[in-house]
Amino acid sequence: MSVKISMQVNGKAVSAEVPERTLLVSFIRETLGLTGTHVGCDTGQCGACTIHINGRAVKSCNILAMQAEGASLTTIEGIARADGTLHPMQEAFRDNHGLQCGFCTPGMVMSAIDLLKNTPNPSEAQIREQLDGNICRCTGYHNIVKAIAAAAPKMAAGA
Repeated sequence: MSVKISMQVNGKAVSAEVPERTLLVSFIRETLGLTGTHVGCDTGQCGACTIHINGRAVKSCNILAMQAEGASLTTIEGIARADGTLHPMQEAFRDNHGLQCGFCTPGMVMSAIDLLKNTPNPSEAQIREQLDGNICRCTGYHNIVKAIAAAAPKMAAGA
């Protein structure tokens, strides 16, 4: 059975008819064509599918698309400015070499933005704790933590 869903994605109204068991990550990637949100484990363990729903970081492989009815979603494609200027967190990941293969990076960035929204000046321990639900198999996390710490003052200043 199909259901009609409507929501805001990266500031734009979208609607579609999808099978009722469609995962939100599949809707984002396959229906909307926003492939920056990655599918890593399909079990909510890796965090590669992390997006923001109504301003809160959520793993999109854990919820059905129809559960996001009426919500406001932000994916990695929606955090840079309209002119292409990177979000301060994206800049920090680039400047601090917080990525290698890049597969986990969108989910890491989205989780990190949520962390700094709720904890503007986190300690290293708080950063590492927040990243507990995001797996990176390449970096060893040191530069990811460094990137988040570097972005904190810029985000707190409203950059």
